[in-house]
Amino acid sequence: IIIGAGPAGSNLARCIDSQRYDVLLIDGSEQRGEKVCGGLLSPDAQDLLAKYDISIPSDVLASPQLFSVRTIDLGTEEMQYYRRSYMNVDRGKFDAFLLDMVPDTVEQVKGICKSINKLGDRYELQVKTEVGTERIFCDYIVGADGANSVVRRCLFPQKRIQRYVAIQQWFEAQDENPFYSCVFDNETSPSCSWIFFKDGRLVFGGAFEPKYCRRMFEEQKRKLVEKGIVSEKVFAKPLKTEACQVLRPHLIDGIWRGEESAFLIGEAAGFISPSSLEGISFALASGEYLAEAFGENVGGESILQYYKKKTNALCLKVKCKCVKRPFMYHPVLRTMVLKSGISAIKIKMQESRV
Repeated sequence: IIIGAGPAGSNLARCIDSQRYDVLLIDGSEQRGEKVCGGLLSPDAQDLLAKYDISIPSDVLASPQLFSVRTIDLGTEEMQYYRRSYMNVDRGKFDAFLLDMVPDTVEQVKGICKSINKLGDRYELQVKTEVGTERIFCDYIVGADGANSVVRRCLFPQKRIQRYVAIQQWFEAQDENPFYSCVFDNETSPSCSWIFFKDGRLVFGGAFEPKYCRRMFEEQKRKLVEKGIVSEKVFAKPLKTEACQVLRPHLIDGIWRGEESAFLIGEAAGFISPSSLEGISFALASGEYLAEAFGENVGGESILQYYKKKTNALCLKVKCKCVKRPFMYHPVLRTMVLKSGISAIKIKMQESRV
C-alpha cells in the first residue's frame, strides 16, 4: 500500500512492478485540499522528467515563465537578482498529470488513512473513504504522504523532525509586472518566503514557526507593502488562503527511510531542501529508487538495504544544503553574500514595479 499520490507516491506507483505485486494507492488530496507549494520545477526535477522521457503538456504550465529570482532581505533592504531555471507549473495539474501515468494494474482508492497498526508481519490500516471507514491489510506499506505523514507518526513516532507552518495566499495580480522573489526577514521567520505569479494571480507565501505563524505572515505582508515591493491594493483582497506543515531536516538527523517492511519516501522521509524547501526532485527520485528496490535483481540485499543504498546520494545532497543554509539564513552571512554580488546578474532594463 502506498499512502499519498503526490509526486513521490505517483512515481513509485508508476515505476513499481505492479504485475508482480498487488499495489494499492490511497489518495486523500481531494479531502485535504491542495498542498502549499510554489509549483516551480527545479533543474533536478526537470532532469528526472527528461530521463523518464516525460513531456509537460501546455495546460500544466503556468504563465509566466521567469528566468531570474530577486532575493530581498527585508531587514537590511539588500537585494540581488540571480539567474534561475525553474519551470512554472500549476501544482494541482502537475500532480494530476503524474497520477494519470499510473498504470491500471495499480488499484486506487480515494480516502484518508487515519491509523496504522503493525500486526505481526502485516499492517492494519483504518482508511476513511466516501462510504465509511474500512480496514485494509498489507505486507508492505509506503508513506508518501508529506510532512504530516501518518506512516511516520504511527510507525516511527520517535523519529521527530523540526516543522514549520507554510502559509500561502493568492491575489489578483491587477497591473503588477510579473516577477519572482525570495524574501528573508529574521524578525518574522527563520525560513524564507516567496512571491511569484501564476496565470494572472500573485501568490505570496512563506514558512513560519508554528507559534504565531499567522501573525508573522501578516507582518511580512505589511513590510512588503511598506517597502513598496507589493502594492497595498493587491494584498487587500486575498482570493484564497492555504496552509500546511513543512519539514526542515538537519545536518545530523531528520531523514528516516523506514524499517523492516515500512518505508518512507519524499518529504515524509525528510527529503526536502532545508535551504529552498524544494522537494519535488527528491520526491520523484526517492519514489523511483524504492520501485527499483522492489525489483527482482537487487543483488541479494533486502528491499530496505537496497533503497537506503540508492538514496545515500539524496541524503548527502540534503546535508550539503544544510551546510549552505547558514549563508542564506544567518543575517550577517546573508548580508555579506548579497553585498558581494557573487553569481548575481545585473538587470539592464527594469520597469517600475509598484
